[in-house]
Amino acid sequence: MTGHSLVELDAVLAVARKTSFRQAALELGMSTTALSNTIGKIERLLGVRLFNRTTRSVSLTDAGRNFVAQVAPALKDIHDAMDGVRSQQNTPSGVLRINAFATAAREILSPLIFDFVRRYPQVHVDLVTEGRLVDIVADGFDIGVRSADLVPSDMIAVKLGRQRRFAVVASPTYFENIEKPVVPPDLLKHACLRIRLPNGRLYPWHFEKNGQAVQIDVKGPLTLDEASLSRIAVMKAMGIGFFMESDVRDDIYAGRLIQVLEDWTPPLAPLCLYYPGRKNRSAAFRAFTEMAREFTATASG
Repeated sequence: MTGHSLVELDAVLAVARKTSFRQAALELGMSTTALSNTIGKIERLLGVRLFNRTTRSVSLTDAGRNFVAQVAPALKDIHDAMDGVRSQQNTPSGVLRINAFATAAREILSPLIFDFVRRYPQVHVDLVTEGRLVDIVADGFDIGVRSADLVPSDMIAVKLGRQRRFAVVASPTYFENIEKPVVPPDLLKHACLRIRLPNGRLYPWHFEKNGQAVQIDVKGPLTLDEASLSRIAVMKAMGIGFFMESDVRDDIYAGRLIQVLEDWTPPLAPLCLYYPGRKNRSAAFRAFTEMAREFTATASG
């Protein structure tokens, strides 16, 4: 491997995995320009082009495919060896990469992650939120956070936090001159904030009571794809919103929002922290998973 560094080899594998310089740069924590220069450097050292680049796409050349096929297993062994050494550390340090969907990240940010980085200031937490399900191993994450029913069966899972459920809410101003919905179909008489999923589809609001499941394709003045924007709209009396209860719990308690249809929003599968069953773990990883278990025990108690 004379002439090459692990950074350069990691860069090649990241671009090959993401088929995007921008996405690979985000994963590696570097600029797109720096990544492009790194790839260019290793291509010059090898004397071959590893990637076909156009303004719209990135793909491996034949030489690149052969190079990645040979390098990837060896590089994994090197990183595993390095993880084995790090696992012998007593003081948590380094980078801990966590992938979660946005709502899950908000639920654990203050009670868990903030406390963790205060307790272990030598650890940098890289928290990535996205709506799509990812392979945390292939994408280079240490830990994932998802609903328990979405955790892959080959992963170790640790339940997190308190009970979760949806909440249907609107501002007191909105309900001043209109009757509150009593059953889900009543929502069709109201202005509701529609939800667009990461895949572009509109999300029908899901309800259940006594084993009876109902989906309502609500109508309203706005379609939004982020809960924080929906919360602003609901607070401004633009209509009724559908949220994870954790996103609006403080507003409900303070009387800024009124919750309806509570008997139609039963508990959901709990959040889980999950990870593959590798043996060598860094001190930072061990400390975080231990804190997660403490957090769960406290929340359950």
